Amino acid sequence: MNIIVKPVITEKMTAIGEKLQQYGFIVDKRANKLQIKDAIKELYGVEVSTVNTMNYAGKRKSRFTKTGVIAGKTSAFKKAVVTLADGETIDFFSNI
Repeated sequence: MNIIVKPVITEKMTAIGEKLQQYGFIVDKRANKLQIKDAIKELYGVEVSTVNTMNYAGKRKSRFTKTGVIAGKTSAFKKAVVTLADGETIDFFSNI
């Protein structure tokens, strides 16, 4: 099971990361906090202090086209906000 799907790189998460050493990740829906902590430690080599998780439900979306109304749903996901120990940082842009 691949725990970490992708990091959340938004303006808000970047500001929180610089200020509070907190980083956001989209994770597998079945992963628990201990698995997320171990995956971050293994992938980035940093010491994790705490892990907070949030489950997001999919939203209904519809749009009007020439052929009629198309209805659908966005996918549900789980987000984890990871707080690192003092002095630890993650640089997402180092390998670009």
